[in-house]
Amino acid sequence: MVLLRTTLLIFLFTLPIFNAAAQDAAEIIRKAEMNFRGDNHIATIKMTIEREGWTREMQMKTWVMGEEYALILVESPARDRGTSFLKRDREIWNWVPSIERVVKLPPSMMMQSWMGSDFSNDDLVRSSSIMEDYNQEIVGEEMIGEHLCHKIELSPKPDAPVVWGKIVAWISKDGYLQLKNEFYDEDDFLISVMEMSEIKEMDGRRIPTKMVMTPVDEEGERTIIEYLELDFDADLEESLFSLQQMKRLK
Repeated sequence: MVLLRTTLLIFLFTLPIFNAAAQDAAEIIRKAEMNFRGDNHIATIKMTIEREGWTREMQMKTWVMGEEYALILVESPARDRGTSFLKRDREIWNWVPSIERVVKLPPSMMMQSWMGSDFSNDDLVRSSSIMEDYNQEIVGEEMIGEHLCHKIELSPKPDAPVVWGKIVAWISKDGYLQLKNEFYDEDDFLISVMEMSEIKEMDGRRIPTKMVMTPVDEEGERTIIEYLELDFDADLEESLFSLQQMKRLK
C-alpha cells in the first residue's frame, strides 16, 4: 500500500549505491504487502462511513488472488445486498442487482468515491501497480506509536497511469506492518491520510485490523475499515473472478 519520490542521479559513480537503496525500499514494500495480503485471502470486512450528522455501516466479503484479481460482495445493509465489484488487473466492473446491470468503470471514474466512502475506485486497483508504476525511496525513519518505521516515498514513473503525485508510507521495522499512508496530488498538496492500528493476530499473522481514511480538507469526515475475519492463503481459482461469477454472488 505506498511510498516516496526517487531522486534523479547526477554522478555515474553514485549509481550502485542508489540501486541498492531502491531495492531495499522495494523489498520492504513487497514484504509489507505480502504480510498483509498473502498469496490469496478471503476476508469479512466492516466499513463505517462517518459524515457530519450521520453514519453509515456496511459489511462486505472479499476474495483476493495475488495482485491481479479481487471480488467484493456487499452483504449489508439490505438495500445494497448483492452489489458486487470485480477487479481484474487494472479494470473494475460493478454488478447492480436492483437493475440487473454490469457497469465497467471508465478511467475517468477512478478518482470518484467508492460506495460513498473516502476510498476511491483507484484504491481497488493500486496494489497491482504499486511496484510497476512507482519509484520507491527510503527517506528516513519515524516512530508511529511504539513502532520504529521506515519512511518510504513513492513517486510515479514517467507516463505511468496513476492518479497520485506522491504517496508516503510508514512501514514498521518489526514485522513489516503498514501503519500510515499519505496521499498527495500532482501539486504536492496532501489530500488524505490513512492510519492503520489495532494490531492483532489473524489466521497466524500479526496485522493492523483497523484502517481509517481521513480527507484533510473535510472536517468531521472519515471512513473506517475493520477486518472481522481473515483466511490467508485460501484455495482460490482464477475462474472465480469472472463477470458470470460476480453476478451469482449472494
